[in-house]
Amino acid sequence: MDYTLITANRNYSSWSLRPWVLMKALGIPFADRIEPFTRPKNYDEFRAFSPTGQVPVLLDGETTVWDSLGIVLYLAERHAGIWPADEVARAFAMCGVTEMHGGFSALRSQCTMNVGVRAETGPHDAALARDVARVRELFEEGLARFGGPWLAGPDFTALDAFFAPVAYRVRTYGLDVGAGQVWVEHVLAHPAMREWEEAALAETWREASHEAELAACGRVTQDFRAG
Repeated sequence: MDYTLITANRNYSSWSLRPWVLMKALGIPFADRIEPFTRPKNYDEFRAFSPTGQVPVLLDGETTVWDSLGIVLYLAERHAGIWPADEVARAFAMCGVTEMHGGFSALRSQCTMNVGVRAETGPHDAALARDVARVRELFEEGLARFGGPWLAGPDFTALDAFFAPVAYRVRTYGLDVGAGQVWVEHVLAHPAMREWEEAALAETWREASHEAELAACGRVTQDFRAG
């Protein structure tokens, strides 16, 4: 297997982070190719390598695998450890991954991912409050049922990878996830997450629409990014 994983900016691209951190954490080797966001819509440029004009994309020889969930499912057929070994924990992880993939729209739009900053937000509207409450519930349930330190037990799995971007959001916006904060701190300290963050802080390019989204989410109080 000769994988190439195509991702975008480390500060912005939450979808890219998911397969990247999973492959890093599980020791699945890949060539790391970054195609940065250069404008609000990069569809035409990204169509050169992605059927949807989006990232992430996994290249395996002549096979192109797109979408973060598609990539995880593809890898799970070829590598151990993507899902928990325990049947009950595996069901929980699969449900959590698909819930994250298809839901939490208020959290995505009102707390956009930007690794290198800290921001203050105003009062949460009902949709965002509901999303944050659900994240807290899922984190606390996973830790309590399966004993931690990861969301589905003792090992880092796809569930942790899919919620890894949320950990950055929790830190950036000071979101209250209750006892789930233990997992947030644990995943932020993971060597793969630290590697991603170091690259994010070193980025000097900015994309105007992503910066505008950040400004709409809250007042930036600290900016640790280079440049």
